[in-house]
Amino acid sequence: MSIASGLRGRHLTRRLVQLYGGLTLYGVSSALLVRSALGLEPWGVLHQGLAGRTGLTIGAVSIVVGAVVLLLWIPIRQRPGLGTVSNVFVIGLAMDGTLALVPDADGLAVRVPLLALGIVLNGVATGLYIAARFGPGPRDGLMTGLHRLTGRSVRLVRTALEVAVVATGFLLGGSVGIGTVLYALSIGPLAQFFLRRFAVPEREGGITVASSGPAPGLRPADGPGPAEDSHPAEDPRPAEGPRQAEDPRPAEGSGDAGPATAARPPAVAPGTPEQAILRR
Repeated sequence: MSIASGLRGRHLTRRLVQLYGGLTLYGVSSALLVRSALGLEPWGVLHQGLAGRTGLTIGAVSIVVGAVVLLLWIPIRQRPGLGTVSNVFVIGLAMDGTLALVPDADGLAVRVPLLALGIVLNGVATGLYIAARFGPGPRDGLMTGLHRLTGRSVRLVRTALEVAVVATGFLLGGSVGIGTVLYALSIGPLAQFFLRRFAVPEREGGITVASSGPAPGLRPADGPGPAEDSHPAEDPRPAEGPRQAEDPRPAEGSGDAGPATAARPPAVAPGTPEQAILRR
């Protein structure tokens, strides 16, 4: 996926609003987690630890770390999208802006609601920007690239990366606490929930896909496949014995939306970086 490849098609304005609205909200939610002082998300722990050691703001550290991680895409041959590059800058700027406006919280009566609000808003933000289909963020792209190169499971690669990031951030002075645990347990289900509500229709016929995978008509998970006709092809085989009842479900991978009773396709195509993001 190139940076300019997603800048076309229907619903472009809506997708751009979702992308930048989601990234901004992500920065806001991360700042609320900082103000709660009850523990940050894994990469936030690293950013906070580095900020304390360097004297930079946590948003500035987020931008620097995102840029460094993006450089690691080069040897693993990952291609950034508009959302990837925007992720580097928008989240850090939104985070610093929110921290400048929201004061430190005193007492659990304020900190606990800030934590809960930050986690929920982070799930909303993740659903918004993933559904925009402009590519994964630098950190998630690193994870999916390592998964592809090593052949290890997404869960194993994600766990190894996040454990290393949290441990490093903690040693540098980053905040690890109950918020870190609650975030890890809840962000996947929250992102799935909001992704289905923000999914942008990619083409007519009721199919919605929130993915940066291959273009419509190709198999999303296994690379290029045969083009899909908008009408199912007739079966060329001769009838054998009594005619069996036809299966009302559309064939897997078919481009036809099928009858109204057909199962609705998933909001994220299997095998894409976006699906890997949701495997928490």
